[in-house]
Formats: sequence, structure tokens, C-alpha cells
Amino acid sequence: MDRRAFLSVAALAPFAPAFAAGSTGRIRVGQIGTSHAHASGKMDSVRSLGDLYEVVGVAEPIAGRQAAAKGAKAYAGLRWMSEADLLADASVEAVLVETTLADSARAAMAAIAAGKHVHLDKPGAERHDDFRRMRLEAERRGLTVQMGYMLRHNPAFALLLRTHREGWLGDITEIDASMGKLADARVMAQLGVLPGHGMFELACHLVDIVVKLLGAPSSVRYLGKRTGLLAADFPDNQLAVLEYPRATVTLRCNHGDPFGGPHRRFRVAGTKGAMVIDPLESGKGVLRLSEDVRSKVCETVDGKSVMKLVTEFRKGDNPFALKAPGGRYDEEFRHLHAVLRAGVPFGWDAAHDIAVHATALRCAGLEP
Repeated sequence: MDRRAFLSVAALAPFAPAFAAGSTGRIRVGQIGTSHAHASGKMDSVRSLGDLYEVVGVAEPIAGRQAAAKGAKAYAGLRWMSEADLLADASVEAVLVETTLADSARAAMAAIAAGKHVHLDKPGAERHDDFRRMRLEAERRGLTVQMGYMLRHNPAFALLLRTHREGWLGDITEIDASMGKLADARVMAQLGVLPGHGMFELACHLVDIVVKLLGAPSSVRYLGKRTGLLAADFPDNQLAVLEYPRATVTLRCNHGDPFGGPHRRFRVAGTKGAMVIDPLESGKGVLRLSEDVRSKVCETVDGKSVMKLVTEFRKGDNPFALKAPGGRYDEEFRHLHAVLRAGVPFGWDAAHDIAVHATALRCAGLEP
């Protein structure tokens, strides 16, 4: 790897490199619920990180659901227990909440009341008041609530957040992002009973990053289309326009797109530069700059450490292809371990999560 490529990867700190440093001791965890679309994937991830986590057991509050989940490979050999027994186990430090959306705030609050840290899958709650109350209670108790927004830990988005933090793009004036897919009958049945449908359930990933970059919007305009192309009695093609003092943001969620995965993207334009991440989780994109970005690096010269100013990214187009280590959700749980064991700053507080939840509702045409 040449110096420029190395610097591009190093730019992703404080994410992946910090997670492993000084992190010791496994965390005993349990999972409540198996209904969320990410439930088995999250359990696969935790079990693959056996040096960081030990799974105590799984609780399924929905009658009849346990039998169906037991057959899944992700849960093979695990202990099934009641929610009360799981939460009463003093050795369990953290709980993964992977319930239905309708039950997620209740389950998270029960874990918090039992003194557990929580990994709460997105979007976290149907009702904003329930989400806000739960998130503030965790902060009052000094407990971590990690929302299941995997883009936070994607290397391309870590680079984007750094460009904003260090001012490389100037003032952001425009964001355009899309996250859709072709919904099959099962997905349509699930989305049909959810408030806000796909924009709330799926595009909340985009909202999380937008709010991190720009904060809560001053206004949101929503358009939901029942296209008639799918056998769905809900808006399957949704658009939200978010307004800020200096920026406009457009977010799309189209569940009739047969190439939804490859079409997922995130584009940012500012007064000094721009950045494109396309496809969304690929780690690939282009960073466009109106001037060079120079950074200090430490090099050994004649046996001595010398700080040098080097060009990290050049004026013009800087294509990048960054690879995230591990599975889709691994970095979330490496980060959580580092927060709980090594004291790594979390970086996503209650105020942020509450703003994201309220904004995601507004983007889906709902009132917080």
C-alpha cells in the first residue's frame, strides 16, 4: 500500500483501528426478540466475535415465534429463556433488542430498567414519546444505547463525517440520497402495517447520517405515491425534502426498484467540495475538492521521529475504494465493545438519536 492509499485508510479513525486497541474482556449479552429483519444477522455477528462477546441466551416475547426462530442457523445451540430471566441475570451486561417495532421501545426500556446497555435496532419505536422517554432514561442512568444504524461504521461514511468535521467540503448546500429495494410479498406485508412504511423503516439509515451532518431540519415536505405497480395498499415510492438555512436534502425510498441495492447512494455537495458514496454500503466513491487537503504524519528519518505535512487528498477528483472489515454488522459490535471495555467515546448521544427519530417520522409524513 502506498503512502497516499495508507493515509486514505488512516483517515477513517477513530473507527475500526480504535476498536481493537486496549479492548479486553468478553461482554455477556442476550437478545430479546427475533422479529426484526436484522435479528438473525445481528446474532450471527455477535457469535462471530467470540473473543469479544459471550451469548447467554435469547428471549422471544411473541407466543409461537420461538419455535420458528429455533430453526434458524443463527440461533443453533443457544439457550432459550424468558425475558424476565434474561434481564434478571446480573452477568448480562448488554441486550440486543430485535423485536417488532411496536414492542421495541418497551423491550429497550425493560433492559435499561434492569441496568443493561442496549443495542436497539432501527428505527427504535413507533411512537416518538416512547422513544424519547427511553433514550433519556438510559442517559440518566449512564447506560449506552447503540442504535442499529450500520452506516455509522461504514468506512466511506466515516470518511464523509471526517470531511465535514474538518471542514474540507465547506458549508454543505445539498444532499441527495436513496435507499430502496424491490419488495416481495413478505416485505410488503410487513411494511403495510408499519407507520411511515419504507421511508420510516428503511430510509431512517439515511436520516441518521443527515442529522449527524446538519442537525434537525427546519421543515420537511413529504410525498408518498401508491404506484399500483406492487400489490401494496400503501405508498411504495416515497420522497422527503428537508430544508436547512443553507441546504436542501432529498431522500428517496422506492420499494418498486428491481435494482434497489445497486441504486442506493449518498451524495453531498458543499462550497469547497463534494463527496459521492455509490453504491451505499460499497465503500466506493469519489471525494472532490477545490483545494489540497494536507495532514501531519509522523515519519522516521535517520532514526528520529519527524512530523511532516503531506498531501492526503488532492484538488480535484479523489476516487476511493475502502473495504470494511468483517460482516455487515461486525463494526457496530466492535465499537460497542470498545465503548464498554476501553472507554472509547460513543459519539451518538440521546439528543442526536431523539432528533433522528423525530426527523425520520417527519420524512415519512408523520408527526413526532
